[in-house]
Amino acid sequence: MIEIEVEAEAWTGALPETEAVVTKAAEAALGAVAGDVVVLLTDDEAVRELNARFRDKDRPTNVLSFPAPESAAPHLGDIVLAYGVCASEAQAQGKTLSDHLSHLVVHGVLHLLGRDHEDDAEAEEMEAEEREILAELGVSDPYAADSTDSGQDA
Repeated sequence: MIEIEVEAEAWTGALPETEAVVTKAAEAALGAVAGDVVVLLTDDEAVRELNARFRDKDRPTNVLSFPAPESAAPHLGDIVLAYGVCASEAQAQGKTLSDHLSHLVVHGVLHLLGRDHEDDAEAEEMEAEEREILAELGVSDPYAADSTDSGQDA
């Protein structure tokens, strides 16, 4: 089950189909894995507070992932996205908000499934998996047009 909580109305104001985009991306990233995911769509300040509290980084970021302990199964974890950061990145990278949101949800779900990008080999593997999932969704390669760091902290 994918549970979506919209805390910042800017998400649905800018992208009325926000919940459908999130659901489709999360389901695609989960594939055959059974489990529950909560996606919180909020603002930059809420994400800044979480980033400071849990990662000692006092700044907003696009997406954060909080994997659940194995004892919480079938809950896999929570993903939190900041509207302002995501919308600004999409605009700066020449992407639609829908495509960027799809990418970040896929990225966050992959973290909940244990994928990471701590070193170059892991990053290449995770990015390849993201590209494959996004292609199935009809979303262009998010890394092709932008060779800079995306700033994802998930």
